Amino acid sequence: MTAARRISRLSRRELLAGSGALTMATALAACSNADPFAQDGGGGAVGGTVVVGSQQYYSNEIIAEIYAQVIEGVGLKAERQFQIGQREVYLPELEAGRIDVIPEYSGNLLRYYDASATAVDAAAIQAALLDALPASLAVLDQAPATDQDTYVVTRALAEEHGLASIGDLTRLGGTVRIAANSELATRPYGPQGLMATYGVDAKVTPVEDSGGPLTVKALTDGDVEVADIYSSNLAIENNDLVALQDPKGLIQPQNLTPLVAVTLNVRAVQALDAVSAVLTPEALRAMNARSTDEQADSATIAADWLATAGLV
Repeated sequence: MTAARRISRLSRRELLAGSGALTMATALAACSNADPFAQDGGGGAVGGTVVVGSQQYYSNEIIAEIYAQVIEGVGLKAERQFQIGQREVYLPELEAGRIDVIPEYSGNLLRYYDASATAVDAAAIQAALLDALPASLAVLDQAPATDQDTYVVTRALAEEHGLASIGDLTRLGGTVRIAANSELATRPYGPQGLMATYGVDAKVTPVEDSGGPLTVKALTDGDVEVADIYSSNLAIENNDLVALQDPKGLIQPQNLTPLVAVTLNVRAVQALDAVSAVLTPEALRAMNARSTDEQADSATIAADWLATAGLV
């Protein structure tokens, strides 16, 4: 293991316990001859701008806006690049140093870099990520808040066929249609994982709105039998949908986790860790509800939550 990798695997608390002006890049420089600021102060390392990205998903944008506002709150500049797309689009941007931080979901991020990963609890996933990530990236503290991919069915279908867990989908017979983003077809918990883990024959019916209104409509209209909807989405409750249990752990925990460049300024790191410490599942659902029900914008939702949480 290289010295730089050892630094990334050290407890973040050890790394941040020193001078408040120290950056991760400075620590890495102690282990190499490389100039940690060769990228013109990227990541706010010497007062530069921190580029904050978000997935093409309204809930992720809210968290990204929270990140941007707390980064600005510690005296750094934040550039927002929101609604970028999915991992296949934005992770290469992070690896190339063009984005400094993005809200991620721990289990899915681990599976992206290590499809054979077997970690099933939040702590093990966090540890595995430090091994799996490229040397230029690191994860900060996880939040208690999660946003799980969740297989859901209508109440009527669940009651008709006695559906309570994912494995019960075999009772439907034939190929089960799942409304989801097209990339679910290649995810470890997609059709191949469903067959290998539960014996469920499934195929993806592409609906490219990350479990949003179009996905819900495809399910409630009967165009599909199942939908992949994130667990923090109040559409599950509002439409009386049934979230199928996953007793075999096909879908790993998806704790909200800042994915960052190792050059990120320590003030930004500490600010993001403070967010993760108080970001609960209940808070995430409440913010999502404000977006969908009130049509409030992400900047307003983020500012209000930060004030309530005492972080501004």
